[in-house]
Amino acid sequence: MAKEKKQPRPKAENPKGFRDYFGAEVSERAAMLETIARVYHLYGFDALESPAVETLEALGKYLPDVDRPHAGVFAWAEDEEGGKGDWLALRYDLTAPLARVYAQHRQELPTPYRRYAMGPVWRNEKPGPGRYRQFYQCDADTVGAASVAADAEICAMLADTLEAVGIPRGDYVVRVNNRKVLNGVLEVAGLSGDDKEAQRGIVLRAIDKLDRLGIDGVLALLGKGRKDESGDFTEGAQLSVEQRQRILSFLQAKNQAHKRAFLTAPQGRTMSGAQVENEIRSVALYASSPAQFPDGGRAYNKHLFDHLRVLTDGSSVGKEGVDELDEISDMLAAQGYGPDRIVIDPSVVRGLGYYTGPVFEAELTFEILDEKGRPRQFGSVAGGGRYDDLVKRFTGQAVPATGVSIGVDRLLAALREKGRVHSKTHAPVVVTVMDRDRMADYQAMVAELRQAGIRAEVYLGNPKNFGNQMKYADRRGAPVAVIEGEDEKARGVVQLKDLILGAQIAESATLEEWKERPSQVEVPRVELAHRVREILDAHG
Repeated sequence: MAKEKKQPRPKAENPKGFRDYFGAEVSERAAMLETIARVYHLYGFDALESPAVETLEALGKYLPDVDRPHAGVFAWAEDEEGGKGDWLALRYDLTAPLARVYAQHRQELPTPYRRYAMGPVWRNEKPGPGRYRQFYQCDADTVGAASVAADAEICAMLADTLEAVGIPRGDYVVRVNNRKVLNGVLEVAGLSGDDKEAQRGIVLRAIDKLDRLGIDGVLALLGKGRKDESGDFTEGAQLSVEQRQRILSFLQAKNQAHKRAFLTAPQGRTMSGAQVENEIRSVALYASSPAQFPDGGRAYNKHLFDHLRVLTDGSSVGKEGVDELDEISDMLAAQGYGPDRIVIDPSVVRGLGYYTGPVFEAELTFEILDEKGRPRQFGSVAGGGRYDDLVKRFTGQAVPATGVSIGVDRLLAALREKGRVHSKTHAPVVVTVMDRDRMADYQAMVAELRQAGIRAEVYLGNPKNFGNQMKYADRRGAPVAVIEGEDEKARGVVQLKDLILGAQIAESATLEEWKERPSQVEVPRVELAHRVREILDAHG
């Protein structure tokens, strides 16, 4: 008889593109979500929780890769009696579920409906360094408001949120554009109509890579195509020289406005053309040096809007987009949001195809070091825009909507880079076990500590080896160990071992200093919680 083949053991490893999060990381994220929720709530937004699973039909075909609209989601067919049921999928973002929720419950919801949502989303994409298939998003959206006042409010709220979580003014900028402006430019360039949809998609994705590829890389993608460092070739949009030139002029609109604003600045702040060109080549001057504009950036905006109106001349949608940007700029200026926080930037396009009007991104402007030790800017941590056609898929009627999504994990990574994340979670006090038959006494101790608001636990491993108990307390990062043997029990006292002080003494103190600052003290049992609190307070 053949010997039965032994079943191999499963590998203890994460699926590719997923990771585990432990204590401090989970606590840090929870604290950030709480902070963001407070800002959203302050602006009048209400919380919404929707399922992690939606029908594939409800998620729609608005993923970045237009050639494979459903390839980016984790989806499966639901089996039902008599045949296959619906295709289901893990949500790709928090916006598509909102469209479904509003369409389903619009009779009961107020109009406009202002909601925020927080939670994980899943993308079936190729993982890479720092790029995972599951990550947290934090969204806020207004559904049912056609006025660009709703877009301006989202931008202001985004700036306030970044400062609330610990990104100071000067370390971030919210960049605002309008997809209608780009649509107008494309229309004037001869790229409107259903037969040009594929070309427009390539153009949008190319422009969205401006920060990473630079002007030359984008121009290659607008033309015949581009070969990257690995040798992979990406097909281009095959635009003519004239078409590429018009889009290039659009992408450089910000720099042209910089130049004109400086050349027309008040006496004492003027710069020569060569100086301006040099500054423009080296930095994004308007975003990083708003103090250079004594008029609060009004001259820059005027020149920018004039330039955009020339580029979109002959396109009604382009004109509408420029007018909306002008209106948003005025609203933000009236609220005190100047160019040190929010700027108009035509290079912002956003990748998703469902945006129909204003779009915005929050970018962190400070430098970090990459894997090779080279300095680079941290980049985008949030984005959003207006999507007036998304709910229409369900209702058949256009419903205006606008919103923003914050990448929580990227924002946390940025704060860690700057040393601004400090977990408020303290490790528990460990009550050691000297006699397993007296477990009830030790449980009574942790109950007292918890009632006093002190995090505490009883050692639940094998209590025979006291050294192992202290190793456990050390691995947990416990600030205090509580010790009560038979002798202490008889005398009505406990020993409190200050593990933080003990570690400091062991590392640097002399024997005399040890005598002066004992890390273990004996205290009355009835004063347990009070004396533990004193030790914790002494360490902040």
